[in-house]
Amino acid sequence: MTIIPEELQIHEPDEKLLNIINSKTFDDKILYEKHSIFHNVKVVENEIGRFLHYKDTYQAGFINTPVYKGNLPYLNYFTIPFLMNKNVKNALLIGFGTGKLVNDLNKLYNDIKRFDVVDIEENIRYIAEKFFDYKNRPNTYFSLQDGIVFLRESKKKYDLIIADVASDDGIDERFLSEEYFTQVNKCLSPSGIFVSNLCASPDFKHPENTFIRDLEKIYAKNFKKTFVFKGNTSDYVYYKAFFGLNKRVIDITNVILIATNNISTELSDREINRFSDINIDITPYIQDLSELWTS
Repeated sequence: MTIIPEELQIHEPDEKLLNIINSKTFDDKILYEKHSIFHNVKVVENEIGRFLHYKDTYQAGFINTPVYKGNLPYLNYFTIPFLMNKNVKNALLIGFGTGKLVNDLNKLYNDIKRFDVVDIEENIRYIAEKFFDYKNRPNTYFSLQDGIVFLRESKKKYDLIIADVASDDGIDERFLSEEYFTQVNKCLSPSGIFVSNLCASPDFKHPENTFIRDLEKIYAKNFKKTFVFKGNTSDYVYYKAFFGLNKRVIDITNVILIATNNISTELSDREINRFSDINIDITPYIQDLSELWTS
């Protein structure tokens, strides 16, 4: 089963703003296209930037506009764990994208000994190297595999696990299952951090937002502490860069969950200047901390 983002909306969008979005067209130049087992993969370039395209959506890429230059902005939240635990020696990323996140984390932490990357798309590494300037490091190892299968079979312990597994169709419910979180916890070190990207209506307090409250129950059952970031900054950048709008239109936002079983883990701005090394102003993303869940 797949959770469709549109089904999580609570509020209807402003029709005038929605028409602006729906009528917007981009001059996409296809740089690469291939049909694989799981996706119709494209790399496209247009007036906004260069993007990895699955089916009908931009999965990853670089925005290059006067408003913003950088990764798709929701990915910037994935670097926040550096401000929580700087002693990361072993990392795991499920869902590779363009590879920029791997590069950014390697720069931030400096001394990651092993960085495992798991993805089901067979062409993804070639695409990252050919079109997105990804440079593989000796500490980075690729596995062409389903993320849950990898976790189930893994004997390793990770200080950081990041799962960016929302697809062009929505959220696979397997990534909310009891087995999934059991396998994640099996692979986390005692002070390890688990980061996941989901989506929901940004109106967290609305009584109809049962998905957020269900998530809270799931995470409270599986982790001692969860920092919940609402994608306000990433939404602002997205709507401004792509459509010239200053507000969120669709009643859906990224929800980035940073979870741990180390109750003493805190979010600190110490060494925040290090983010200049990866050209990210992380401050507004930190300010999007919306809730703190505890078990």
